[in-house]
Amino acid sequence: MDLRDLKLFLHLADSRHFARSARAMHVSPSTLSRQIQRLEDDLGQTLFLRDNRTVTLTDAGEHLRQFAQQTLLQYQQMCHALGQNGPSLSGELRLFCSVTAAYSHLPPILDRFRAEHPLVEIKLTTGDAADAVEKVQSGEMDLAIAGRPETLPASVGFTPLGLIPLVLIAPALPCPVRTLATQPEPDWSQIPFILPDQGPSRRRIDLWFRHRRIANPQIYATVSGHEAIVSMVAVGCGIALLPDVVLENSPEAVRNRILELADVEMVAPLELGVCVQKKRLLEPLIDAFWKLL
Repeated sequence: MDLRDLKLFLHLADSRHFARSARAMHVSPSTLSRQIQRLEDDLGQTLFLRDNRTVTLTDAGEHLRQFAQQTLLQYQQMCHALGQNGPSLSGELRLFCSVTAAYSHLPPILDRFRAEHPLVEIKLTTGDAADAVEKVQSGEMDLAIAGRPETLPASVGFTPLGLIPLVLIAPALPCPVRTLATQPEPDWSQIPFILPDQGPSRRRIDLWFRHRRIANPQIYATVSGHEAIVSMVAVGCGIALLPDVVLENSPEAVRNRILELADVEMVAPLELGVCVQKKRLLEPLIDAFWKLL
């Protein structure tokens, strides 16, 4: 067991998706599978339960995740201590992101930052990702994780974290909405939709409506943030088009009530990244965080 194996394992434990982790860690899916198998052989335990749709951690996998997080954090802190020159940074850094991003993208970033700058206090606020750029522009937040808007303000810097595909979801349990959505040729104009009230995802949904020639879609509700949309779909209120990472990080009890549909052609993925006011990039805390990205 080496540090590289632990890093691969941790990424897969967070993403729960072999292909996505393989791309992010610059290895082939077969290499990733072999290295996970090697860990399982070394420990004599199954770390992941896999089927055609999901990857879940076993109890042994959860124990290894805690060990790997602590080991890598201690290693990074040791490297920082050995190479440290001058006083450590200290102070407060205000971060904003959605609840989903707080699970899916933020932890590995904060692990690295805390290892290098353990005296910095992180103030994390979660909310609707569509508000992220505005909160940075207003100075309410120092940095934020956000989907890149169609037009990025000139005063805002943006560094990408990755591309997030969108997925069309419907209720999995028998109900009128599922019946309509799973017809061989669904009439999308007759199916109620649950939409985000603003943001890059809403823009892509509007383009999907246009591509499908849906002039007057049935809108069951507009919601602030994506997480509540998944729950509303799960109980049969309607269907929704949203970032797949939101579904992946929803509670298992909710995911089991969701059916993924295939009709998402012509929908561009979201570019997820971190944004900041450009004029603040010379501030030591923000500069340190930005350089780590």
